[in-house]
Amino acid sequence: HILSSGGRDSIVVNHDVRMSRHNVATLSGHSQEVCGLAWSPDGMTLASGGNDNKLCLWDNATSSTSTPRHTLTDHQAAVKALAWSPHERNL
Repeated sequence: HILSSGGRDSIVVNHDVRMSRHNVATLSGHSQEVCGLAWSPDGMTLASGGNDNKLCLWDNATSSTSTPRHTLTDHQAAVKALAWSPHERNL
């Protein structure tokens, strides 16, 4: 029941929509606007893409002090479109 949002402030915020104090994690891995977010089909990993040409992979149990599990920096342009494979465990 986690809803994730990202914006121009380069921050990803995870909200637990079942709770009144819904902000459960603030993730800082980008240096520019967050353009795309996608949860893996099993709900274990969040992918975030940004205008900083980075793709960050986050564990679902991350907190505000965490760092991405993986950061991919080889993109030549902003990472805007993200999709997980429905048949494999790949992004």
